[in-house]
Amino acid sequence: MILPRHLSAELLDALSYSRVINIVGARQVGKTTLVRDILQHGRFISLDDDALLEAIEDDPWGQLQRLVGELKDGPLVIDEAQRSGKLSLAIKRIVDLGDQMGQFVLTGSSNIFTTLHVADSLAGRILTLKLWPMTVAETMSRGPSKILDWAISKSPDLNDLPAPETATRADYVDLVLSGGFPGIRDLDNRRRQKVYFDYVDTVVDRDVSDIVRIRKSDALRRLLDQLAIRTGSELNISLLCKLIGVQRNTVEQYLDVLIRLSLVVKLGAWTSGEARREIKNAKYHFADTGIAAALRNLTPRSFDPDADPKALGGLLESFVFSELLRSAPYQDNGFRFYHWRDQRGREVDILAESANDMAAIEVKASSSVSRQDFRHLEWFAGEGPGKTRKVTSIVFYFGEEKLGFGERRYALPVSCLWGATRK
Repeated sequence: MILPRHLSAELLDALSYSRVINIVGARQVGKTTLVRDILQHGRFISLDDDALLEAIEDDPWGQLQRLVGELKDGPLVIDEAQRSGKLSLAIKRIVDLGDQMGQFVLTGSSNIFTTLHVADSLAGRILTLKLWPMTVAETMSRGPSKILDWAISKSPDLNDLPAPETATRADYVDLVLSGGFPGIRDLDNRRRQKVYFDYVDTVVDRDVSDIVRIRKSDALRRLLDQLAIRTGSELNISLLCKLIGVQRNTVEQYLDVLIRLSLVVKLGAWTSGEARREIKNAKYHFADTGIAAALRNLTPRSFDPDADPKALGGLLESFVFSELLRSAPYQDNGFRFYHWRDQRGREVDILAESANDMAAIEVKASSSVSRQDFRHLEWFAGEGPGKTRKVTSIVFYFGEEKLGFGERRYALPVSCLWGATRK
């Protein structure tokens, strides 16, 4: 059964006002399935066909002219577009000749319109849509979460949120381990780990080469292992260089590639201008916790009470962040994401900023919550750099009660991330 994706409505709408729709997302995230399910007309080609890829590389302008000329209705859909280094300029030439909306739909694991010249010349005529792994709401055939809009509303009311769902710690652990990749998330843990390992091998051996040639694929795999251990943490690049055995510029290049392939997300540090007091290091999150958990060989038993009590912390933070990130395009307000930390150790796990409004978010892998858990959030909003903003403080936790801890301070079950859906 094909589960509906939240991006479907946006894709259909984009066909009416954009010349080129460019759908970017990690391998096996569901891009091809989405397009085939939504588009009833047009022509579908895939650059996985080596003969077709070779023909386009030899004569991109002529081949695209021929394919477009053969169209009777609908767009030309080009799957695995990132495999061609000459496609973007040829598409630009064709788009320059007409004014047809929805003429091209591209899918790929990386964005082919990254060169400054092509991006600038197609400004206003190309729309890039990001398809992430599935949110929990999507796996339940529910609408997008609206919790960020709720957080920055004039007077957030707990009664406006749906009743939290009953979920145990084991239920949350299962969601973290499963991840959101269609066709993988429903496998049992042993098979899922094997598939995710094979998935990473394919990305390293094939997708990376579509972006850049690397000489040390084993070093890239070691970097992925280290990122899985450190997901949700600030990175010490110098330490990574020693652990992996490569130079700093190589690590930075590899990080950039993993970001472009949508495997890793860089969460920048929010700064107020008090440069001497604030830490500016970025955090790095695995875009999907299922892959991170598999690379660490984690199983449900890894999170037993007598196991490592810190094993879940970073993964849960990445899980919450990924749910918020994936729901952001469907809010009525635009959001940018950051984290914040100062030199005294005060920190905010996730900051969601919309103009002068902010949601300051702490993630806690516990079924209980107290005012003490708000201490950094309270300082940030009341005495710290957030005091000039309208800040709503939220602690996500494993409990089942929605709780208020004073003005614009709330403790919410993690399940609110897929309960607060669009009406």
